[in-house]
Amino acid sequence: MSSSNFVDYVKVCCRSGKGGAGSKHFHRDRTTAKGGPDGGDGGRGGHIIIKGSKQIWTLLSLKYRKHIIAPPGESGGANLCSGRFGKDEVIEVPLGTVAKDAETGEFLFEITEDGEERILLSGGRGGLGNNHFKSSTNQAPKYAQPGESGKEEWKILELKVLADVGLVGFPNAGKSTLLSVLSAAKPEIANYPFTTIVPNLGIVAYRNHKSFIMADIPGIIEGAHKGKGLGHRFLRHIERNSVLLFMIPADSDNVIKEYQVLLNELKLYNPELLDKEKMLAITKSDLLDEELKIELKEELPEKINTVFISSVAQSGLTVLKDKIWKMIHNELV
Repeated sequence: MSSSNFVDYVKVCCRSGKGGAGSKHFHRDRTTAKGGPDGGDGGRGGHIIIKGSKQIWTLLSLKYRKHIIAPPGESGGANLCSGRFGKDEVIEVPLGTVAKDAETGEFLFEITEDGEERILLSGGRGGLGNNHFKSSTNQAPKYAQPGESGKEEWKILELKVLADVGLVGFPNAGKSTLLSVLSAAKPEIANYPFTTIVPNLGIVAYRNHKSFIMADIPGIIEGAHKGKGLGHRFLRHIERNSVLLFMIPADSDNVIKEYQVLLNELKLYNPELLDKEKMLAITKSDLLDEELKIELKEELPEKINTVFISSVAQSGLTVLKDKIWKMIHNELV
């Protein structure tokens, strides 16, 4: 996915349709000179609807569309004919899109399923025709309701990448390299920090034609939970992953410290992230001999499931995929 085409945050002005006015008509035909009220109701104004689509991976279509406007409903007619509803404005978004109120920051809803539809902004109700206001004491009401005005509000749409596995690590931990080896994804790879500035998704082939989705999350830095660097933009993509794969290179000065810093950043951003399934991958393990691997493993926390891998040498990758598959499907590892 091209980084210029990946958009995960948009702020749009939404205006729903005005409801149509009710009719003040009275029945007339060749045999009836002064019939009773038969004014129909006005049609509802168009809603603005968000619809999930598994075919879309970005909010790019909304990047340059700052105003979303739904048409009004039609006025009611004679013979109790109701006006047509205004056409709903349906916006397709990727799965994992969150809608918020731009003024208050209030969470509205999240789209997680293909074809799921939620009303972002309701259209105005149509007015009642004069037929509704007739009574024994007022048999010829000459009034009807006007249509309800539509709403105009600013909304925020944020994308949280939906993936089975999220790769968590500091810049240059080997996340992009692993994704490029395990899947057909082609993320930019270079030996400098923040090569990856947007999430990359890849489909990892598994045994018997099975597969799972892996997300390369841009590198976390200390202080990311405060928004340092692009912290908030990075961290929100981790919230929708089933399994978190922490990646720390074997040539790190202090593997334990790096793991604790990463864990702390997630905790400070959202403590619920620590409830997810976690695994630690020591990357670039081709730099280690068996004795160093045993020594390093003894220093690591006992509770964390650890695997030694090398994307370049393609060692340990089958074991890694087996463990990930079992974690995703809640099997004992």
